[in-house]
Formats: sequence, structure tokens, C-alpha cells
Amino acid sequence: MGGQIELRAFMDLRMLFGERGWSIPHFLDVESDMTGEELLRLISIESARVESLIVNRSAIAIEEAIIHPGDRVALVPPGVPGPHRVLLGIHSQKKSAQPFGLSFSAAPQENETGEGEEK
Repeated sequence: MGGQIELRAFMDLRMLFGERGWSIPHFLDVESDMTGEELLRLISIESARVESLIVNRSAIAIEEAIIHPGDRVALVPPGVPGPHRVLLGIHSQKKSAQPFGLSFSAAPQENETGEGEEK
């Protein structure tokens, strides 16, 4: 069940694509599903050069990504400015166990007496 994935890159990674003679987007033939780490090894890019992947329009940590033939993948380097981080969904790098993006709490916080706090 092989196929292609569509690769895009931002900032200095885009320049790296150009140095390699790759078009934007670059199409890569793959045989099967792979992790984000496997993809970076396949295309010979160090994981330190990539902060996040955007897979089919959803930002996700490299170690959490599963890429399938037919997917669209963008490589996001470290150093993306603040407003763009929020728009891309990578504003919270410390939460690698979950896909990056905004999250909201549905219930108010409880104080020591067990009552909801008012803000």
C-alpha cells in the first residue's frame, strides 16, 4: 500500500529544500505508514531542525506523528514568531503527549472547600 506524501517546509527548512533541488511541494514516494521520526530520517533532516509537523492541517509533535501515504506534511522549524505559533497550533511546545493547539477547560477550578472559584 505505497503512495506519495506531499512535503512542505517553512523558513530555513524551505531553503534546505531549495539547496537539495526539491520543489515546494516536494513529493516523496513511501511504501507504508511511518512515524515523524522515521520521516525525518528518510529525508535526512535532524530532528533538532524541526519543532513540529503539520499533518493534514493539524500541528502535532514529531514523536506523536503517524504519517500515511497520501498525507500532506509541513515541517516547522524552531523560531517561528509568537503570533504564527498560535495560528499554526504550535504555541505549547511542552505538551508533547497531545497534538499542539488551543485547549479550553469546560469546568471551573475548585478551591480547597470544593466550591467553584469565581473570576
